[in-house]
Amino acid sequence: MPTYKAPVEDVLFLLNDVFGFHRYDNLRGFSDASPDVMEAVLNEGAKLAETVLAPLNAVGDREGCTRHPDGSVTTPKGFKAAYDAYAGGGWMGLSMPEEYGGQALPHTLNTAIQEFASGANLALGMYPGLTQGAMAALLVHGSEEQKALYLPKMVEGAWTGTMNLTEPHCGTDLGLLKTKAVPNGDGSYSLTGTKIFISAGEHDLSENIIHLVIARIEGAPAGTKGISLFVVPKFLVNDDGSVGARNPVSCGSLEHKMGIHGNSTCVMNYDGAKGWLIGQENRGLNAMFVMMNEARLAVGVQGLGQSEVAYQNAVAYARDRLQGRALTGAKAPEKAADPIIVHPDVRRTLMGIRAFNEAARALVLWTALQADIGHRSDDEKQRQAADDHMGLMTPVVKGVLTDKGFANAVEAQQMFGGHGYIEEWGMSQFVRDARIAMIYEGANGIQAMDLIGRKLPKDGGRAMMSFLGEVQTFIKDHGEDDGMKPFVAPLQAGLNDLQGATMWFMQNAFSKPDNAGAGATDYMHLLGLVAMGYMWARIAKAALARQAETASEAMAAKLVVGRFYMERMLPETATRLVRIKAGSETTMALSAEAF
Repeated sequence: MPTYKAPVEDVLFLLNDVFGFHRYDNLRGFSDASPDVMEAVLNEGAKLAETVLAPLNAVGDREGCTRHPDGSVTTPKGFKAAYDAYAGGGWMGLSMPEEYGGQALPHTLNTAIQEFASGANLALGMYPGLTQGAMAALLVHGSEEQKALYLPKMVEGAWTGTMNLTEPHCGTDLGLLKTKAVPNGDGSYSLTGTKIFISAGEHDLSENIIHLVIARIEGAPAGTKGISLFVVPKFLVNDDGSVGARNPVSCGSLEHKMGIHGNSTCVMNYDGAKGWLIGQENRGLNAMFVMMNEARLAVGVQGLGQSEVAYQNAVAYARDRLQGRALTGAKAPEKAADPIIVHPDVRRTLMGIRAFNEAARALVLWTALQADIGHRSDDEKQRQAADDHMGLMTPVVKGVLTDKGFANAVEAQQMFGGHGYIEEWGMSQFVRDARIAMIYEGANGIQAMDLIGRKLPKDGGRAMMSFLGEVQTFIKDHGEDDGMKPFVAPLQAGLNDLQGATMWFMQNAFSKPDNAGAGATDYMHLLGLVAMGYMWARIAKAALARQAETASEAMAAKLVVGRFYMERMLPETATRLVRIKAGSETTMALSAEAF
């Protein structure tokens, strides 16, 4: 049976030593997250993940969800009690404003808890995760009446939320949607249409489900300019906040999926369902993008979570599994064979996964911290810089962490040999569950196109210039430090490759857009490699400082893992740069018909 242990100590080290979390106590909610409170929150979240969520992961995979003839859906055995424990612990509203029942603590802490939940039980963790995304959209774009009506119950966990975008004939190209909204004359609208792939669309975990649905109001312009966003509750809500009559929105069927079986992925039918406009008419994408960006970052965290749990189980197996002898002689002469962790290729594989996980976790928490700054700082320049970072790094976190998260789950499965292909060991589930993260909330190729087409040139390239400048300044400040040289020298080489690739895109994006598009994914991964290299350099700086105070095996191990990343993984930037420059034109050499 697979196991999971939340990486609390690593999160605490990153927040305290690497990012100086409490230097931000001037931001709203940060002073309430004292070191003791922060540690207690993370430890309690870890306990919930390890003892409540993780034991149900395999159960959810085996049982899946069940749709009944009346359209209702039941979740796997134990999911309801586990969800109640999550909601009852106040985790849903950890970073939500106090006026709606939340605790107003930093979003950064909530992001760490999201990783724990995703690593322990991805399918179950999606139910509260989607609700938090829906709450974020309502908080920013909902009217005061809508926020007062829906948010307290959602923060409490009594009601959950969803995001309804995709239709049978359109996914990313939302301008093609057909779901229509007809004004009822009383301020509400009647919505009719079908949505597919709706995670948590129908279930038995909460008494009401608040759907956020994009649709086109009759007479609205074609394309994305005519999209509006609506709040459509499963049960209508009375003026006093109580649950009223059933709205004509139902689950037509459940999708039969490769993984995340414990999450109810639904075909949702809206048959004249009553909904209310969120924000302005024909400005629905602006409102929905709040939830979509939250979801994209959360999906990146899911990729990390699956990589981490797969790694933990692969290491445990490699320590126990006896097979062959070490190349340098028996390491366990009292046994019939050595554990496979002594073999170089096994160690290389495990080291690569660990090096990625620690850097990816740092990148996630750094980005979450920028989200807090963007939402909570009173300094306009700080907010702008934080928003620039979020725009640039959101496609990287989503795309790179899920691509590598899936690849790492496969590598971890490989450590088990034939046993990894057998369901009882659980590695197959990690591979299957991780696969969806590369697809939903905008397939990763879309993330790469968004990066080079929108985020890179936005505001004259201000966000990228800021990132390049920050990394270059770090290298300059620490280049003469002997302990940091193994980190800053490779980081400089990777930064040079990134600058070369960025210049190539600036020169080719408009004159040869097809060639630029063909290199988009390589560029996204190149940026991710450098960003995680920068994270390792900052980790190394903090680890060296900790070692100077007291000898620490954990810090010594971090430095070794970090050097592995800088020596073996970061140099891939050079390969990516060559592929971007040399391979893009060849990619477009054949006409579409020739395929």
